[in-house]
Parts: sequence; structure tokens; C-alpha cells
Amino acid sequence: MTEISWLLLTYKIPPEPAAKRMAVWRRLKGMGAVYLQNGVCLLPKTTDHIRRLKMIENDIAEANGDCVILETLALDDSQQDKVIGRFKRDRDDAYEEFLDKCDDFEREVAKEVAAKHFTFAELEENDVDLKKLQGWLTKIKALDFYGAAQSTEADARLKACEVILDDYAQRVFEAHEENAQ
Repeated sequence: MTEISWLLLTYKIPPEPAAKRMAVWRRLKGMGAVYLQNGVCLLPKTTDHIRRLKMIENDIAEANGDCVILETLALDDSQQDKVIGRFKRDRDDAYEEFLDKCDDFEREVAKEVAAKHFTFAELEENDVDLKKLQGWLTKIKALDFYGAAQSTEADARLKACEVILDDYAQRVFEAHEENAQ
């Protein structure tokens, strides 16, 4: 078994104000943490994660909470596989949501093509939407520590969205060249 070290954070924050608890939860989820149960989460051990968890530790203390950060290993391969599986499932959920947004993007461009609505304003709006998709996928990939299954499909779908927008852009340019003559 190749040993993988994780950082285990256990914490407790008073229920009120709820905003402080939610802020900690959001930061941990934003780092890619997997929750084993309420107030108990894991992250791969990296210097960045150690630094960020220490900062969260300070936030928890300021919220009159308590926490402990530990380095841990899985007991055996099956336990390690369970943990890695949890990380992969979380990322696959994020990829699935991303793929749904790709569907929305493709439908929106197809609607504009069907309506022969080839304007620069619409092209710019769709370009902004594509940039959002690109940024979102970059964020998901940064948290995909163990290569979730949906990663490859997400890459392919983003490329397909880029091709669709390029095709739409070409139609917009052609429509404006025809109108200029």
C-alpha cells in the first residue's frame, strides 16, 4: 500500500451566529475537503493545506470554537480506497453539475442559431458564459486530487462548447460581412 497522508480537522463552533459556521464550512469545501461527519473533514496533506487549515483554526478560535488538526493515514488499502472514493465522488458531483451547465450553454447557442440571431451582443454574452465554464472547470480540477471519473468527459465537453462558440462566432462575422455590402 502506498501510504497517503491526510490532514484530519475536527472542529466545533457555537451554533450562533450561524454565519461563522457556514463561513468555515464554505472555506473547507472550497479547499476540496471531504466531510466524514459533522465537524470532521479530511484533506490531502500539502503545505498549502496545512497553511490554510492553520488560518481556519484561527477563525474557529475567533468564533469561540475549538478544533484539532491531525495528520493521519488509512489503516489499510480498503480504508484508503474508501477515503479516495469519497474525494472522487465529491469531484464527480461537481463535474456533473458542470456538464449540466455545458448542456445549458449548448442549448442557448443552438437556440440563437435556429433563430438566426447572429449579433455581436449575443456573441459577447455567450463568450462570457464560456469563460465562466472555463474558470469553473479550472477550479474543479484544482480540487480533483485523485482523478475523478468525470474529468475526461468534462474536458471533452468544454472543448465541444469552445467549438460551438467558434462556429457561432464565424456565423456572426459572416452575417455582418453580408450586411456591410
